[in-house]
Amino acid sequence: MSDGFEVADAPAKAKLVYPFAAPPERGRTIEVAPGVLWIRMPLPFALNHINLWGIDDDHGWALVDTGLRTDETMLGWHEQFANAPDDRPLTRVFVTHMHPDHVGMAGWLTRKFRVRLWMTRLEYLSCRALVADTGREAPPDGTDFYRRAGWGASALETYQARFGNFGKSIHALPDSFRRLHDGEEVRIGAHTWRVVVGNGHSPEHACLYCPALKILISGDQVLPKISSNVSVYPTEPDADPMSDWYASLAKVKREVPDDVLVLPAHNECFRGLHARIEALQQGQDRAIGRLRQALAEPRRAVDVFGALFARDVAQTNVGLLSMATGEAVACMNYLVHRGEASAEIDAEGVAWYRLAQSPAKG
Repeated sequence: MSDGFEVADAPAKAKLVYPFAAPPERGRTIEVAPGVLWIRMPLPFALNHINLWGIDDDHGWALVDTGLRTDETMLGWHEQFANAPDDRPLTRVFVTHMHPDHVGMAGWLTRKFRVRLWMTRLEYLSCRALVADTGREAPPDGTDFYRRAGWGASALETYQARFGNFGKSIHALPDSFRRLHDGEEVRIGAHTWRVVVGNGHSPEHACLYCPALKILISGDQVLPKISSNVSVYPTEPDADPMSDWYASLAKVKREVPDDVLVLPAHNECFRGLHARIEALQQGQDRAIGRLRQALAEPRRAVDVFGALFARDVAQTNVGLLSMATGEAVACMNYLVHRGEASAEIDAEGVAWYRLAQSPAKG
């Protein structure tokens, strides 16, 4: 999910321009550019919405992202079809990445309209792999990962009981898809859109940039008011997604001009892409700086939440706890990969991180 932990600093927010007074009402759309529609669907979380985008595609509408699989989202889609600006069908479904709020309804929509799913390969295959965990018992590797991070017995039991729920929020994906490639140019209706792939928040996240319309559909790669969750997961405990995320922000800033209208997956459409990217980079830099200070003494992943996040994270809220733990480990791994920190595993299997000792002078 994309429920980030740090809100943008006030100076950075002041540089952003929000050209629309309000988001679309339920079952309605707002045209944000010629042939580009803003759709909003509900989410049953603190982050209570996701933005989806319709693009005029000659004989119908291409859709970007789909919403979470819930009864409320299904009702929202039926209202959307009833209030559609015309009776043209969906022509294809693009999904920026594999998280359930983006891909959850893709299987239902592609089957309903008999159209192709367009997605990057790593996102599609990663989603299929996680859905395959539905009904499985929690693997020892997963329990060990969260024990290593410092979780208590009750939180570990809740993790084990909840394991495999990912697939319950996603309609079965189609058995075939059209692969999106980084840098590929895709014709949608009257305009060409370029695929800009980022990493860190998810394996191979696809943004869509249209130079003619000066539009960037940013998904969760760049959000105006929250930061995207960048996490390490039990399947790849030594990964360094934070380095990937930093590199991807720099790539988007390099490849997409500042004068675009950004269409994010959450919050509102905005202008000020480069200022927002700089604020995200600087905010993460400050968090890493606070982490370095915290690691002057040995710390577990659960001990550094206060250094990294603006909100309290309780072990009783396992959903939030898992996101915070994944991002804390991502920050720790970032320092470990750079040689700035090291970790030792104690007799109970818990990892204790601290800053690497400077070489002695002599």
